[in-house]
Amino acid sequence: MTLFARHALSLTALAIGTLGLSACGNKDAAPAAGAEVTIKIGHAAPLTGPQAHLGKDNENGAVMAIDELNSRGLSIGGNKVKFVLISEDDQADPKAGTTVAQNFVDKKVNGVIGHLNSGTTIPASRIYADAGIPQISGSATNPTYTQQGFKTAFRVFANDVHQGQALAQFATQGLKAKTIAIVDDRTAYGQGLADEFKKAAEAGGAKIVAQEFTTDKATDFKAILTKIKASNPDVLFFSAMDAQGGPALKQARELGLKSAFLIGDGGCTPEFIKLAGNAAEGQYCSLPGVPLEKMPGGTVFKDKYQKRYNQQIQLYAPYVYDAVMVMADSMQRANSADPAKYLPEIGKTQYQGVTAKVVFDAKGDLASPAVSIYQDKGGNWTYVETVGAAADTPAPATKK
Repeated sequence: MTLFARHALSLTALAIGTLGLSACGNKDAAPAAGAEVTIKIGHAAPLTGPQAHLGKDNENGAVMAIDELNSRGLSIGGNKVKFVLISEDDQADPKAGTTVAQNFVDKKVNGVIGHLNSGTTIPASRIYADAGIPQISGSATNPTYTQQGFKTAFRVFANDVHQGQALAQFATQGLKAKTIAIVDDRTAYGQGLADEFKKAAEAGGAKIVAQEFTTDKATDFKAILTKIKASNPDVLFFSAMDAQGGPALKQARELGLKSAFLIGDGGCTPEFIKLAGNAAEGQYCSLPGVPLEKMPGGTVFKDKYQKRYNQQIQLYAPYVYDAVMVMADSMQRANSADPAKYLPEIGKTQYQGVTAKVVFDAKGDLASPAVSIYQDKGGNWTYVETVGAAADTPAPATKK
């Protein structure tokens, strides 16, 4: 090869190398004005296992929000945007939840909606905080989630301090309970809600005559229910999800335990009534927020949901829908989907959502939370009362 040829080859190689470096270097650069930009939203919930019906309900709410956003043809930062939902199964397991969280970080999602359970939300929140990725949960209620000091953590749902107080108030004042038994599933959700309920119930003058523990995988509760029966409590508070609560109530009645039965939001579902059967009649649950019919956009959302999925809303879908919308609204106000740029706007949110007007306090919790109590009548959860922000609003007839 001549000297000239070698020189020409070197120049060609240099040019190719320079182009290659340029392409790699521009991979994460700002897109050209007018180009369509993809905004990736991570969603995490149990999509398999005994809580899959709740996880799918959350996912359905997120999908509805994503589709509506895309139908609006939005532009952010001078570019048309397309929202894409990346939904992952965290199996309601803390270890799987952190794996999902790291996957979202590796995929460079613009934000995360979830997780469903407090037990997955709390450990995952540190990973998102370290990466600077905003996280909004539509269902995790354990107070610890927003008490860790992470600037990235928000929820559009009352926490268990409010829910525990509302349940205890109803037990001691509404049901006039003097003696109470408590069972929790030892998860971050179940134990956290039980602790708040116990404190508030004792402050209200009730005596805790029994306290037992189970797991979120258990199916046979007769041993602990037999112990509780011996203390003959006025109220049994079962702090777990519907997959455990429904069978537990059914077994309690089979054993002849006649205590009034209370369960938190994890059991305030059609599935609970299905699992408990006739035993559910007359029993009670709580749900942060107000009844669907009292929500600003609840009736319209319900109709759209049932038309699209041909089934009832299980529990959290409206809140997850609002969580997505709040995140997108913050991006629009920041005129950027860059987490570092739109994160400060989330804390300034004043968004009129389906469930309520969403305004956050300094920790990332709702500034004016409410909690409602329901009773099963004829196979439907029927509204009883609301404690908190919307307590003075006239009550609707039923919640289905």
